[in-house]
Amino acid sequence: MKMGRKWSDRLQFGIFTLPVLICIAVAFYIPFVMTVRYSLTKWNGIAKHPKFVGLDNFHQIFTGDANFSSAAWFTIKYMVLYIVLVNVLAIVLALILDMKLRSTTWLRAAFFVPYILSLVIVGFIWKFIFMQGFESLGATTGWGIFAMSWLGEPGLAFISILGVSIWQSVGFYMVIYIAGLQAVPEDLKEAATVDGAGAFRKFFSITLPLLAPSITISVFMALTNSIKVFDVILSLTGGGPGGTTYSVAYDIYRDTFQNNLYGYGTAKALVLFIAVLVITFIQLGIFKRREVEA
Repeated sequence: MKMGRKWSDRLQFGIFTLPVLICIAVAFYIPFVMTVRYSLTKWNGIAKHPKFVGLDNFHQIFTGDANFSSAAWFTIKYMVLYIVLVNVLAIVLALILDMKLRSTTWLRAAFFVPYILSLVIVGFIWKFIFMQGFESLGATTGWGIFAMSWLGEPGLAFISILGVSIWQSVGFYMVIYIAGLQAVPEDLKEAATVDGAGAFRKFFSITLPLLAPSITISVFMALTNSIKVFDVILSLTGGGPGGTTYSVAYDIYRDTFQNNLYGYGTAKALVLFIAVLVITFIQLGIFKRREVEA
């Protein structure tokens, strides 16, 4: 009796989980296996029989592809600055909006609304602002900052991409930190106040350590999003000027869909996947060890 019921439970479990497993296989595992296969070939996306080249694609990526090297350097710079700046700004905004202000609700909504918009749409909006809005403001105010070529010079284009990305996403990270601040016990803050600790001492000794879980989540999200940055570059600069704002993801898109180097592009995509996987595992391991349970 028990054996029959056991097999019945297993059968029910299999019936309910099989559709999910099929969906996961179709959406992830099968495409991943195909990516590994095509990364070992020379294929233009049309030919019925891709030419097997072994590890030649990977050898070309790491030894003879200057575009990939410059794109990787751009992505690393963007990743480091984005992670630091967006998290610092989000913590500052969360501290301000966690106060009992009359306009707190409206300000939280105002900072979060840009995150609802797609980065492609945000990129086109800011492209209009940089190209036409700043020109009008420069003519009205006479300020030199509005006359600068924000999308036409490599350094300024990098700053523009970084600034627009932070503007669009800072509200999301702010919400995470607000939730973390609300979980900090008030009695610890009151005890620190009684002991004579000032605002800065309470923040660095109590609030910041107890924000560790929120910091882990936010840094993880910022890390993965910054490594894969693509859409804002596509809509804002298109990789210009002169290819100086190519990210790794944009370089993959350009080689695969514009140059029809599908085999080479999938090899780059596989390299990016492994890089994201390794970096995120390292980041989570380091930050999890430093977390403090409230």
